[in-house]
This record gives sequence, structure tokens and C-alpha cells, in this order.
Amino acid sequence: MASNGPSQNDEQHMIGEGHIFSHHTAPDITRFEAVLSSILKGPALTYSSGFSALHAALVLLNPKCIAILDGYHGCHGVIEVHQKLTGLKKLDLYYDASELETGDVVHVETPLNPKGQAGAFLVVDETFDPPPLQDPFLWGADTVMHSGTRYVGGHSDMLCVILAVNPERAKEGWFEGLTKERLFLGNAMGNMESWMGIRSVRTLEVRVKRQAFNAGTSGLVKRVVGKLDHASLQEQDIKDGWLLKRLPGKLALFHHATSLGGVESLIKWRSMTDLKVDTRLLRVSIGIEGELVQDP
Repeated sequence: MASNGPSQNDEQHMIGEGHIFSHHTAPDITRFEAVLSSILKGPALTYSSGFSALHAALVLLNPKCIAILDGYHGCHGVIEVHQKLTGLKKLDLYYDASELETGDVVHVETPLNPKGQAGAFLVVDETFDPPPLQDPFLWGADTVMHSGTRYVGGHSDMLCVILAVNPERAKEGWFEGLTKERLFLGNAMGNMESWMGIRSVRTLEVRVKRQAFNAGTSGLVKRVVGKLDHASLQEQDIKDGWLLKRLPGKLALFHHATSLGGVESLIKWRSMTDLKVDTRLLRVSIGIEGELVQDP
């Protein structure tokens, strides 16, 4: 009786095509990563979240120490996991960098003036300076992270983080190592998110340039008031964040939401999700709308 299943030759042909399980490769993931590699000027891999991308980088590099500033609280959570697993030591980038040795990691967020120290590997979180604004590889970065959830995705509807490897480090096997380890770490992004990412990168340059214009002096912001004194402005309302907590809900065009980098303008009272942040801080993400100046 003839078998309805694939023959050995059929299985070998499918393996040759490269797409068997989507946690390894899939057409949309492969296409998305190919486009990103061209844009970022280095081979790129996608991950399901920022946590998993930093975890993957630390698994690959396995440093004894990592120097970092405050930055994204999620990075510190991942570092705490590695402290428990490997004894990773966290250093303050400003005060303890002299303890770094060859093979350790410096993790920075731009905009900043990054540099390698004492042979340490430089990992740059480029979320706030997406292409075409900056290329950290020109300044010596070994690995660059981009939040696909933010500017690359641009619509606040997908989870994704990108790791791009300096081409020189790729020659040393870094990209191959990340690709292999992603399979076993199980942190590949889904097919739907990959398709949405392909959709998004088509408009990346147009969106970023428009957002930069809206946020710059030639767009929405004409001048900045350094200080305003008036009897109606009570300092105690500002000190404990009472006023700033309520301000986002009073705006018409800005939505009070936690994302950034999308086509819609958002504002967020940061202490809502990160208790370590100053209660007087509001984060504003400028979108591509032309009506922002009309918001009361």
C-alpha cells in the first residue's frame, strides 16, 4: 500500500527549503529580517520582546560584568536574572567602569556618546534614534538593539525587538551563535508580527522624518518657557506629581498610553508603570498628525 506521508526525499527537500517550524524560520520572519539587515547595515535577528533580546545577547556574550545606567527598567530585570544564574556583576557606567575587563559588556541607550572601554563589548539600545537618524556601527557598536514595538513598528500594535550585529563581529560567529541559540531559548517572534513588521518598515523613513519635523523647532515647538510664576501654580501639586498625573487625561489629541514611536501622539505619566521614575515626569511621544498645534 502506498504511503500518503512524505518520502525521505520529500523531507530532505523541505529541509533544504529552510522552513519547517516557525520557531526556527518562516517566510515572513526571514523576509522581515532581510529587510532589517539592509536598513541597519548589519545582519539582524528579531525577537518576541526586549527582555528576550537582551537575554539572548547576554547568553551569547556571557560577561562577568555589565556597565549600565538607569535606562529601561526591563533591562535591569533581565540583568537580575543573570545575576542569579551566572553571578553577573552590575556596574554603574559613570562610576565603576574602571572595573570592566575584556569580554565584559557596556550597555547604553542613545542619544549618548558610546565608546568601548577596556576591551568590553558595546551593546547599544537605539530605540530613541531609529534609522535614518543614526548608525551606531559607525561609532564602534558591537551589537545594536531596536524596539520593533516602537518606531520600527510605528503603529503600537506589535511586540518585537531587533538585534543587529556589527558585520565584523558577524565574521567572528556572533550572528550564527545568536541564530542557533534563539531556537533553544524559544524567543522567536510570531508570523503575524513579522508580517506587520514588513508592513511597517515600508513607511519607516517617512514616519520618522515627519515625527522629527513635528517635534523639532521647525514644526510644533516654536519656543520653550524656562519658568512660569503665577499664584495659581501651587508647587505642592508639582512636587508629589498630583497635577502631572491628571494632565494627560485633559488633552484632546494626545492619548494617555504607554507606548512611543507610533503614528499617533501619546503622553504618559511615567510613574504609572515604573515606580522608580520621578513622579514629576511626563513622557511625550510625537506622532505624524498635522493638528497637534490645535490641542488645547
